[in-house]
Amino acid sequence: MQTVTLNTPSMQGVITVGQGSVNARLPKLLQGQKNFALVDENVLENHADLLTAYFSGEELFVLPSGEKNKSFSKLGKILNAMSERGLHRSSRLFAIGGGVVGDIGGLAAALYMRGISCVQIPTTLLAQVDSSVGGKTAVNMRGMKNIVGAFYQPCEVLVDPLFLRTLPEREMKCGLGEIVKYAALNEKIFHTLYGKAAREMIDPDFLNTLVLPCIQHKARVVAADERENGERKSLNVGHTTGHAVELSSKLSHGESVLYGMLMETKLAIAEGVCEKTYGEKLLSIVENALAVQPLQPFDYSRIGALAGKAKSDKKNGDDGNIVLSLPVTLGKWTAYSMPFAEYKHALTQAVKNLL
Repeated sequence: MQTVTLNTPSMQGVITVGQGSVNARLPKLLQGQKNFALVDENVLENHADLLTAYFSGEELFVLPSGEKNKSFSKLGKILNAMSERGLHRSSRLFAIGGGVVGDIGGLAAALYMRGISCVQIPTTLLAQVDSSVGGKTAVNMRGMKNIVGAFYQPCEVLVDPLFLRTLPEREMKCGLGEIVKYAALNEKIFHTLYGKAAREMIDPDFLNTLVLPCIQHKARVVAADERENGERKSLNVGHTTGHAVELSSKLSHGESVLYGMLMETKLAIAEGVCEKTYGEKLLSIVENALAVQPLQPFDYSRIGALAGKAKSDKKNGDDGNIVLSLPVTLGKWTAYSMPFAEYKHALTQAVKNLL
């Protein structure tokens, strides 16, 4: 096991990474306070023995799986359950699941009695390499992703590969989407992925070697910019268009980010923002990741409707421009703003040869 310390103005947190981290840390983290565990229904089904060994039935609140459950309605039910079970300011919430459970659970911890202790136990590859680290919490509203939320750091994150053994292939590919994002920001991760064929990219042992480097990169960025006023915006590479893809399709978040990276990298090359040779190498990584089974194709002919979804992205400025975080060259990125009409046209041009 290895630990990564995340120092931010609001909290010093610890991320424990490696086989056995849950069994090593949970007994201590459960001591001395009332506990409340928000757990994804699939995780409970697959790891019932582990979870019931640490949490009583009264402490467990089961959340149905799926992005649709990251809602105000479900948030209200979670907060009601926390109150009914007599949690206090000294109590602790454990969010055990993927990105949905981590986001809504973290927000519930932030809101209850103006903030109680939170431990994130991510059970998907995407949550392990990205969403569980950094304290972003949120729910969706009116068809807009993560539009209501708070920055609220967990006191600890337990990243244990034991949960990945039960993940379906599509969930592993979803996590690969966020890993590829880091390739646009981190030279080491770029070189690790570049030249890898689709079958190599999805190998569980290979993916497990990338978990710690992704976490270390994100921890460095968040420590420097907790509330996304500067460097943390780099972590939005592929996400403005990716979120639009996600809202316009049945693709997972990670798959949508891959399509977002594909289109935004092509756009960046065409706009002269991204160095062409580097951009083509980055595109080869993205394309190989998209080729990983199961294939989830996207209908590029709907690009006009997709572009419209980007208007509601919370990263945009008050001037109505679309704001993108674009790759520039190896390990470098830039914020790039463009009027909506130009963004829509640029996306249309970017996918011409894909139609």
